[in-house]
Amino acid sequence: MRWRARTAASATALALAGCASFSEDGGFGPVQELARERLGVELRWQRTDEDAQSVRAAVRELLSRPLSAEDAVRIALLNSPALQATYAELGIAEADLVQATSGPNLRLHALRTTYGGEVSKVEESFGFDILGLLLVPLRKRMEARRFERVQAEVAAQVFRVALEARRTWIAAVAAEETLRHAERVRDSAEAAAELARRMAAAGNLPKLAHMREQAFYAEAAANLARARHAASAGRERLARVLGLWGEDLAFRLPERLPDLPETPRSSEDLERRAIEQRLDIRAARRELEWLAEALGLSGATRLVSAFEFSRARTREGHDPFAYGHVLALEIPIFDWGKARVARAEAQYRQAAERLADVAIQARSEVREAYGAYRSAWDLARHYRDELVPLRKRISEEVLLRYNGMLASVFELLSDARGQIAAVKAALEAKRDFWLAEAELDATLSIRVRSEPRAASPAPRGAPDGEAGH
Repeated sequence: MRWRARTAASATALALAGCASFSEDGGFGPVQELARERLGVELRWQRTDEDAQSVRAAVRELLSRPLSAEDAVRIALLNSPALQATYAELGIAEADLVQATSGPNLRLHALRTTYGGEVSKVEESFGFDILGLLLVPLRKRMEARRFERVQAEVAAQVFRVALEARRTWIAAVAAEETLRHAERVRDSAEAAAELARRMAAAGNLPKLAHMREQAFYAEAAANLARARHAASAGRERLARVLGLWGEDLAFRLPERLPDLPETPRSSEDLERRAIEQRLDIRAARRELEWLAEALGLSGATRLVSAFEFSRARTREGHDPFAYGHVLALEIPIFDWGKARVARAEAQYRQAAERLADVAIQARSEVREAYGAYRSAWDLARHYRDELVPLRKRISEEVLLRYNGMLASVFELLSDARGQIAAVKAALEAKRDFWLAEAELDATLSIRVRSEPRAASPAPRGAPDGEAGH
């Protein structure tokens, strides 16, 4: 009896030492801290009605003013149903952790046979899996590594949603700015077409020149229709990312994108920061550590994969019970565990190579992202400081010549078309710069699987833009 008591006490202590419990935040704390540190956003996991109401109030407050890029990121991280569904992965992983470290249950075996209507034999045993109990601490470490990997993956999804919100905000604001630009172009083209019609009616304009002005006006109207569709589609994409519907769709956007920074960012230490901060590298490290624990488990159970101890009693007929013990041990005759160990070793080597590959990819991606960022800044600055001011000076000079009767109205209209193309290209260059900056920031934390953006459609006839006066 003393031996059984000591055995039961030792088993209970070992089980309690390895047993895990549910945390108060469900493992959400590290993800929340990472978003607060790198994005400046306070995440909320909507697990109660009170949480949902609080988020709703915060979203309405942010939508009460023109939506900035930072506000768009906050709303997406607070209100996106897809992201809230991703948070549930933490609860699933934590449940697996608690389940894996709870220890094996006690087992009851009972046998009862009858002969001639009377009980002939009774066997009963009550025991537990000793090997499973001994491996509880190792399984706890394994599942803890896996839980950390899931936390890194959920955090990476948070950064992806933040990047997508910033991208769609930039595209939506740029589309509305282009729409207003196209409306001014259409108005200018309409005035030019009316002037050409009157001059042609008076016999002061050749028929070919008249038709060119009419074609320019028709194409400006078509470009305006395309710009309206692009602006509407941009707002809808932004609404989907932010999880908005109903009355929230009346959100307001600023009239224009922010101005270019005066100086570009430095490329110093970008690779080092990517290696330290990238969440896919962190997840790959956790997977490697998890497989290392799994390799140790495979080695520990190579020869013995089942070991059970039970307290038993038996009785024949009406004889009194006889007490004893049952020891169940798997004997490795055909399976010596070599295949399991070899498989675990191969998985470990595979994870090590994947970690090296992820690190190489991260270095290359951050270099590529910075190259795109710097190229976009140089191009946008070139349009802002060189090409657009030059076009403006040319237009002013042509206007002076027209007022002095040294240039015809056709030269004035032709120069306006050139300025239209320069302004439109400048708008696109500024949009591309802010998109490149958003991707550079995201590349320091996650792998950005950016699809190549479609090139702007070639203008048909004269490009849409703002005519000079």
